[in-house]
Amino acid sequence: MIETTNVKAFGTEAAEAPLNELGISRRKPTAHDVEIDILFCGVCHSDLHTAKNEWHGTQYPCVPGHEIVGKIISVGDHVSKFKIGDTVGVGCIVDSCRECQYCQDGLEQFCEPGMTGTYNSPDKYLDTPTFGGYSESVVVDENYVLRIPENLDLAATAPLLCAGITTYSPLRHWNVGPGQKVGIVGIGGLGHMGIKIAKAMGAEVVAFTTSEAKFAEAKRLGADEVVMSKDKDQMAAYTGKLHFILDAVSAEHDINAFLSLLRVDGSLALVGAPEQPLPVAAFSLIMGRKSFSGSMIGGIAETQEMLDFCGEHNITADIEMIDMQEINEAYERMLKGDVKYRFVIDMASLKK
Repeated sequence: MIETTNVKAFGTEAAEAPLNELGISRRKPTAHDVEIDILFCGVCHSDLHTAKNEWHGTQYPCVPGHEIVGKIISVGDHVSKFKIGDTVGVGCIVDSCRECQYCQDGLEQFCEPGMTGTYNSPDKYLDTPTFGGYSESVVVDENYVLRIPENLDLAATAPLLCAGITTYSPLRHWNVGPGQKVGIVGIGGLGHMGIKIAKAMGAEVVAFTTSEAKFAEAKRLGADEVVMSKDKDQMAAYTGKLHFILDAVSAEHDINAFLSLLRVDGSLALVGAPEQPLPVAAFSLIMGRKSFSGSMIGGIAETQEMLDFCGEHNITADIEMIDMQEINEAYERMLKGDVKYRFVIDMASLKK
């Protein structure tokens, strides 16, 4: 019988309901678990989609949050990787089967039976969905916990656990580096991280935006050049020039316009998740042996690699700190794109 303890959280009991304070159960640490006192939790667009059941399949009550930074306050008897007092992170994955080929290869995000998400997944221990980081504490198996580099600001590190790895993983997979011209499409929560990481990898970075107001911002973030993607002449100047494009746009847009900017053998990886299918013209791909692909987060080892890389290059997210009680207003603002570039919850506000 698994022992549990009650903790305070913020979540919702229905798609139409606002997020409110809830009481939830957490398991007490088993042999390989660590219990983490949550200090900061980033707010991801996935949180909003899930809370409002926009992707369908949300189990209620729902407690979102998968960009978690905190301190370990207790450990199970057989924990060897961490100790009480360590500053750690938890991203989108809290468990997986550990036996399939993908888990063995460190690609837990593609676990064949399905990874256990930090929230809205079946909890292996309790007869509930998993509950995320909008809560006082969380209990996670040590194998799915990450070390936070000491030099990084903790609040601004939280979004790296989703936005950071979502952009780092494809840039790393497609070997982005010096001598390459790389496009980043969309300058939001994901795109702003893509610019910083691609630049730190040594690439020449071209940012694409539909907003002139973001030109100076893109330069500040590290872009070498900025292009107004609605301007056909500006776009035409980059035809056949880019080695790789990271597309972080979640709205409907013309993917063919960006595929035309790739060099021969160039790749475009989609990390944004538009609701509607994006029509791809055959000739956008076959004229130049181009690849159009997608990518989602990364495995545990790669997420640790990303955190260490960000520590080395002093990269964090640009954030706006909010109290837990402001989450509904933050969701409204996120829908309007009114955030630069990621909300982070100061979890001390929940404990008041």
